[in-house]
Amino acid sequence: MVMHVKVLSGVAFVALVLAGCTSTSSAPPAPAMMASAPAPSASLGPKIDGPVLGPDGQCTVRAWGTATAIEPGITECDLVRLKGKPATDVLVGESGKGQREVQVLYSEPGGRELYFFVNNRLDRVVKP
Repeated sequence: MVMHVKVLSGVAFVALVLAGCTSTSSAPPAPAMMASAPAPSASLGPKIDGPVLGPDGQCTVRAWGTATAIEPGITECDLVRLKGKPATDVLVGESGKGQREVQVLYSEPGGRELYFFVNNRLDRVVKP
């Protein structure tokens, strides 16, 4: 008989605990606090000092620059100013590393000259 009472009291206890889980309260559950991930930063592109060339070959500012020779490190606008004429063609883009890349083509009587700029600085010259 003692065993029968212990079993009944155990069953009653479990029933009481489970009854608490089936509440009929109409209050909505409290929202769970989610850890927010940091917002992804928008790619604003590289920070470029000074005026640059647009796809039309025009510099964003007239008469700007101090370079006296075409050499690595000069700006896009310095090249156009030193050449004294607009480029034949200009391609403006962005590298996979987020850098501004510009290719400037000049068709000269003696051949073509292709100037490669990275972040508004002359990186290399190709004369095919």
